[in-house]
Amino acid sequence: MTKVRVLIVDDSVVIRRLLSESLALDSNIEIAGVAANGNIALQKIPQCSPDLITLDIEMPEKDGLETLKEVRKIYPKLPVIMFSTLTERGGARTLEALSLGATDYVTKPANVGSVGEGMKRIQEDLIPKILGICRRSSVTNVQTPKAPTPVLPPRVVAGQASPVPGAAGVKSSGISVVTIGTSTGGPNALAELLPGLPEDFPVPIVIVQHMPPVFTGLLANRLNSQSKLEVREAQAGDALRAGLVLLAPGGSHMALQRRGAGVCVGLNQDPPENSCRPAVDVLFRSVARLYGPSTLSVVLTGMGKDGLLGCEAIRNEGGQVVVQDEESSVVWGMPGFVAQAGLAHRVLPLGKIADEIRRRVGPGDSALSRSLKIKEAC
Repeated sequence: MTKVRVLIVDDSVVIRRLLSESLALDSNIEIAGVAANGNIALQKIPQCSPDLITLDIEMPEKDGLETLKEVRKIYPKLPVIMFSTLTERGGARTLEALSLGATDYVTKPANVGSVGEGMKRIQEDLIPKILGICRRSSVTNVQTPKAPTPVLPPRVVAGQASPVPGAAGVKSSGISVVTIGTSTGGPNALAELLPGLPEDFPVPIVIVQHMPPVFTGLLANRLNSQSKLEVREAQAGDALRAGLVLLAPGGSHMALQRRGAGVCVGLNQDPPENSCRPAVDVLFRSVARLYGPSTLSVVLTGMGKDGLLGCEAIRNEGGQVVVQDEESSVVWGMPGFVAQAGLAHRVLPLGKIADEIRRRVGPGDSALSRSLKIKEAC
């Protein structure tokens, strides 16, 4: 079986060794080489022909961002996972790297207490991303129990309707809220989708993007600067209103709650679901409970199954579901499982989803009347 060849680029000898030893424990991964800075990495790429690069952001001589720019010029499709610190500076530079074409990121193990714990974190966080992004059909039988090979659903043709009877005939009216779930590849997907929505968008939007604390606030600020809508990181008690986009904060589940005649944000520290907090399923279930058939859910690129049960709850209440297609997804896990389960009304390329949202939301009622369209039972 063909192994995924990984080039590790990091100026720290300790980190290079930690990554090499952690990745080598997986029988589906081969260390193609290591490099101490960007200049060496650029020389090694044609020599070792990696399938994927892990790239440190902070390096001497040529840092991660400069190296990424050069990689993208020469190897536009070579997957690159940034290895960043869980700090505000690290988060800001990670988001910049994503905007420059990085495929995804992983934060460096911090405060783990031992080398063994650090290796465990890398195996849990990095290995599934490497295997998922590379999409190697021959990569099977991962030996590390905490890092199973991502299972990707069968292909679904872009633009097709769900096989569920009646799914294709849903009319574009009566939507009172849009809820979005995404993970791997999500920051760039959101940066493309949200600017496609008009300034007078008539309903609120709530989003879960799998990201750690600090990073979500920085992402919200970046999206706010790119969008015609107001985008911000959600806080407990925030009231939903037309045209406001609220992003769940890293480290907390976001669940909507009734407040008088309206709806507000609730945050909690309940256990992770699908190994995630915030989890898409938590948000989607709360939206289904409050808005029922007035819900439009969108599932974008991402690894794993988070959002599947939430979409099932939304469909059971009569809501609508749109998912991103495989071709435009970085990893077709989250949207793929929803599509294959027959829960998606449409499977569309990322570039067509903003138009589909506008069509389904439609001009319809006034923003005020829409905001009051909440299920009586909650």
